[in-house]
Amino acid sequence: MAINEKPASKVKLAAARTRLVGWLTGSAYPLWAHNGIDPENGGFIETLAQNGAGLPHPRRARVHPRQIYAFAQAPGFGWKGDVRRILQRGTDYFTTHYLRPDGVFRTLAGVDGAPLDDRAVLYDQAFALLGYAAAAVALDARNEFERRALDLRRAIESRFRASNGAFHSGENAEGFIESNPHMHLLEACLAWAETGNDLGWTDWARHLVDLAMQKFIRHDSGALGESFTAGWQPAPGIAGRIVEPGHQFEWAWLLLRSQSRHPGPLRQAALRLIAIAEQSGVHNQVAINALLDDFCIHDPNARFWPQTERLKAALLAAQLTGEEKYWAMAAAAATSFFPYLETPVAGLWLDVQLPTGELVDSPAPASTFYHLVGAIVALDKALAGA
Repeated sequence: MAINEKPASKVKLAAARTRLVGWLTGSAYPLWAHNGIDPENGGFIETLAQNGAGLPHPRRARVHPRQIYAFAQAPGFGWKGDVRRILQRGTDYFTTHYLRPDGVFRTLAGVDGAPLDDRAVLYDQAFALLGYAAAAVALDARNEFERRALDLRRAIESRFRASNGAFHSGENAEGFIESNPHMHLLEACLAWAETGNDLGWTDWARHLVDLAMQKFIRHDSGALGESFTAGWQPAPGIAGRIVEPGHQFEWAWLLLRSQSRHPGPLRQAALRLIAIAEQSGVHNQVAINALLDDFCIHDPNARFWPQTERLKAALLAAQLTGEEKYWAMAAAAATSFFPYLETPVAGLWLDVQLPTGELVDSPAPASTFYHLVGAIVALDKALAGA
């Protein structure tokens, strides 16, 4: 390679960034702002058909803060839409129709905003915290949204804390402990540690990292478990054996982000998670949905979101280690996006790729936009510093 010549992987990543940012600002943001938001009340629509039309599906709580996060990043890419109004109406709708009197968010409402499932789950509370953090920055209202976030954090402590130091996934203390909602809670706490003033965000992040290192990650293989008993044994049956490559990548990204705030061998653990997911969980150039704990394939289909988490983890590993293999991994991950984006109406995506390489024709779930935008943000930052 000639002096000052960029490695092929970085050239591919730069081309992917140009293409993805163009798709985001030229097609995705305009489409989802016009068709993916209820014009009557500002609520976010759950899914768009492949012709671009909004579908009248019930709306999960998690979709609203995810879309708040996604649109909050739009000005950074140069999109000229009315982000401020989108975020203000979206947060108002979310709190009006999903916030229960006890300070936590219900899980499901109808198109008209009427409650359909009044239960609260930890996963949704974590995304509410993340959405608040994104809105705090984008609307320049850090104090207001941190007050809301601290109220919610106290409610989570009160209603979800388990006796073993973790959190229950739901309000019923009889269920299993799941790593996934803890992962998103860590993501939200890291966002607030960077955005807010309360030192408790860093304390919570450290505690969640400790849970990952001591309980969620198997000491024998270095793989991440998904479901556990209250005594920290793998849940019985298949649930206790599942290893999701997408979550391996996602946890690795979060552990690498946590290094500066947390002592311990986080980088080693994170790179092991990446290695397992890449070596056992990537087939036909895409990260598949699920393995078992012996790393044999459990679900060979490949949803879109694990590809975005593969890109984020590879990019951060590349930045921190300087190793070319992670830049190459990132380039492969970014390249894998494009078949999912080959839709009749630009700005949508397909959700599932079969082992044959065929993409399933199905509506585009709004919840994927958060993953996509986060990956493009990570790509933009990584190349800006490369």
